[in-house]
Amino acid sequence: AAGTVPRRRPPRSDMGRGLTLLLLPLALLAVPARAEGGTAAAEEVHIEVLHLPEACSPKSKKGDLLNAHYDGFLASDGSKFYCSRTQNEGHPKWFVLGVGQVIKGLDIAMMNMCPGEKRKVTIPPSLAYGQQGYAQGKIPPNATLIFEIELYAVRQGPRSVEAFNQIDKDGDKKLSELEISQYLKEEFARDGKKRHPSAHDEILADIFKKNDHDGDGFISAKEYNVYQHDEL
Repeated sequence: AAGTVPRRRPPRSDMGRGLTLLLLPLALLAVPARAEGGTAAAEEVHIEVLHLPEACSPKSKKGDLLNAHYDGFLASDGSKFYCSRTQNEGHPKWFVLGVGQVIKGLDIAMMNMCPGEKRKVTIPPSLAYGQQGYAQGKIPPNATLIFEIELYAVRQGPRSVEAFNQIDKDGDKKLSELEISQYLKEEFARDGKKRHPSAHDEILADIFKKNDHDGDGFISAKEYNVYQHDEL
């Protein structure tokens, strides 16, 4: 899809509110934002608040799980290169803020944002796709980007201590195959999407392949990489 750049490999599917991001990193417009010629420090993201709800809480912070719609435009001619409402059957995008799952400029632009808030942000090339651009997404080199963002939800990040404890039913500080299998079933039931019967087993196997580094059949807190506060 135009505008979606996997950092490592394409996501298999949207597995619900948080699970895809819980153990299988999902890339959304994600490429490393590299400073071109050392200019990043001099360039900033310009943020224009279009709508601010009276009740602005909670405000987004690094590590939070966000749900948002956004449209992307080229500043040079105003042409639209991305629209989240035309992707994934129009569902808003879920991603973790501040960990590189979106371009650096969006990670910056969506900090301290509250549910219901709308922003128009302008992102310089050094905090987007830089000199290389992104041909598949129709983004030329050295392109300044404009995004119109509507944030729907701010939730506890998927790799928080609380999330780990939620899955760790027996409290032994490690996640078993049974515990993660049960969590998968709960998430699948919650989002209500139809999936091939083999999806559960494939995802479960992939989770352990990517996270059980010592091969002992469990995912420890260290392997799960639990983040606290601003350590994410």
